[in-house]
Amino acid sequence: MLRATALALACLITGAAIAAEPPTYGKQLEGFAYPYPLQHFDFQSQGQALQMGYMDVPAKGTANGHNVVLMHGKNFCAATWQTTLDALSQAGYRVIAVDQIGFCTSSKPAHYQYSFQQLADNTHALLASLGVNKAIVLGHSTGGMLATRYALMYPQQVERLAMVNPIGLEDWKALGVPYRTVDQWYARELKLDAEGVRNYERATYYAGRWKPEYERWVQMLVGLNKGPGHEAVAWNSALIYDMIFTQPVVHEFKDLKMPTLLLIGDQDTTAIGSDIATPEVKAMLGRYKTLGPQVAGLIPKGDLVTFEGLGHAPQIEQPERFHKALIDWLGR
Repeated sequence: MLRATALALACLITGAAIAAEPPTYGKQLEGFAYPYPLQHFDFQSQGQALQMGYMDVPAKGTANGHNVVLMHGKNFCAATWQTTLDALSQAGYRVIAVDQIGFCTSSKPAHYQYSFQQLADNTHALLASLGVNKAIVLGHSTGGMLATRYALMYPQQVERLAMVNPIGLEDWKALGVPYRTVDQWYARELKLDAEGVRNYERATYYAGRWKPEYERWVQMLVGLNKGPGHEAVAWNSALIYDMIFTQPVVHEFKDLKMPTLLLIGDQDTTAIGSDIATPEVKAMLGRYKTLGPQVAGLIPKGDLVTFEGLGHAPQIEQPERFHKALIDWLGR
């Protein structure tokens, strides 16, 4: 009896340990649930057959005839736009949320020449396949850099441009941030774990705060990076970091033609490479409270909404406040 009890207890302990294991997802995030039906766009690029995952959410109720394209950030996916998809579709917009090549539910090629121009061209091809000729473009974080490049490449097809805490409001290499090689980025990405991601997001995305619902996005990112495709995921992530660091857009904000809105959580301190910068350089980086007004002044038709006390992801931290500001601006 004692042996049976001990065995049962051991099984319970083992089961609890297994249950506590974080989830892992496939190379294209297989196994992670998206809030709306996931579709894939198949296309050829750089001599390869690739796929882009996306959600195409129709307007709920009375459609207003406008399309909104959502561009995610570096540590985000189309799924993290969940509340924005809900809010915009309820307001009458058709909303298309895209996973870029190298991210989330899209292909992770072994070799790819990453550039914001290439990602913009990929997105343009997807939209053409969906019959979308004009759109409002909304980009978050790295997606803000991509949205800027897209708007510069296709100005006649972008009605309005909105960016949520876009990175690239400064040129890090020009400010003295050391260069990391792709191999160094790759080694760093292979070590990614939940504790590190959680601590970074708490400090940067949510200004030191944490809510249980944020954990879903930690597990999404870590589960992808720790899954069966972890080496391909880490390699593409390294290539993308190199693209972000070496291809600034800040010098071209003055060339944007369309009405543009910056939505800025003023406690954000995101800056690529700040972890290896000297203390003097680091002290200058990622000061969104200053960068927001500064960059809004560079954009000919630029507007600024500041979310005081919020960090890098105001659309996740305070979605109602964020969506009211966005939808009010779109309706002007």
